Amino acid sequence: MEEILQFDGEEKMKKGSKKKRFRKFIITLFMLLIFLLAAIVIGFNYLLSPAKESSEVKEFEIREGSSVYSVGKELEKEGLIRSAFSYKIYVKVKKISGYKAGIYKLDKSMGTKKIVKILTGDYYKTAGFNITFKEGITIKKIAKEIAKKTDYSEEDFYEKLKDEAYIDELINKYWFLTDDIKNKDIYYPLEGYLYPETYNFNLNVKIEDIIKVMLDQTDTVLSKYKSEITDSSYNIHELITMASIIEKEAVYDNDKKMIASVFYNRLKSGMSLGSDVTTYYAFKIDLGERDLTSSELNAYNPYNTRGPSMNGKLPVGAISNFSKSSFEAAIDPDESDYYYFVADKSGKTHFTKTYEEHKKIISELKKSNNWIEF
Repeated sequence: MEEILQFDGEEKMKKGSKKKRFRKFIITLFMLLIFLLAAIVIGFNYLLSPAKESSEVKEFEIREGSSVYSVGKELEKEGLIRSAFSYKIYVKVKKISGYKAGIYKLDKSMGTKKIVKILTGDYYKTAGFNITFKEGITIKKIAKEIAKKTDYSEEDFYEKLKDEAYIDELINKYWFLTDDIKNKDIYYPLEGYLYPETYNFNLNVKIEDIIKVMLDQTDTVLSKYKSEITDSSYNIHELITMASIIEKEAVYDNDKKMIASVFYNRLKSGMSLGSDVTTYYAFKIDLGERDLTSSELNAYNPYNTRGPSMNGKLPVGAISNFSKSSFEAAIDPDESDYYYFVADKSGKTHFTKTYEEHKKIISELKKSNNWIEF
């Protein structure tokens, strides 16, 4: 009986010892997990900390359509953040879906959190501005918008465009800019080439910065059509000129390819384009300002496709900036045997094959009080 009791006591001691060892193991494991978690947090915060203690400001550009994650890789490449991986985790947690395009002045001493805050646009509420260039606006209106939002005057913008050395630099940098824009008859060499979009800039932005961001966006848009441009019988300057006219003529996007068809049919037949919007531009009159006079319509000007000596010719250059849909119409027009079109007050475009049909449509629109008059 005593031997049995002794055995039970030994068993109990062994079990108790095992429990103590297990508890110690659990406590040790728990402490290790806490230390590991603490190390991860400390490491993560370190990777989010400034890439450099001392100040070093760099210009950083975000193009329209750039993904949040691709921006992180570029930030790491430029040495503005320590880790693209930690940045990726941070923006996921913060549910950051996108950034505003523009040129930003970022400091290596900022750290990931502050940089992300700047790129999401909060920074611009007090330290910058956005500016919208609408589709179809001209260099004159672009200059006005810049003058409204910056300390530069309209004349400052024009003077930059007159700088031949600067224009040559741009031609050397951008594949779609050619010597065609240096034609002495062109009013503004970059007319039509500055892509319409909403951009964000620092308060101390330079005119060259604004132009660069807009040309970069034009590059992004046009690069998708490089093969079609190469295969076209028209060069890039001519295609942009055509796109700018389509932009001003069309009321609705779904009419653009047919309008392009009319213009190409006219060019191939040796007819003049007969586009009023080119005459408005030629004589520097805004659409809607007033009707054109017969002397203006019939006067020679390398922009005026209603004037003499313009049969089978495009204007010397673009008359506005273009949208993507207008360039697509210029590069890939519909096929038709239409040679005329006119829009009514509702915006509906009427296409006709002959001048007699065209005149009949105009007469009907006037009789029904559906004719557009300025």
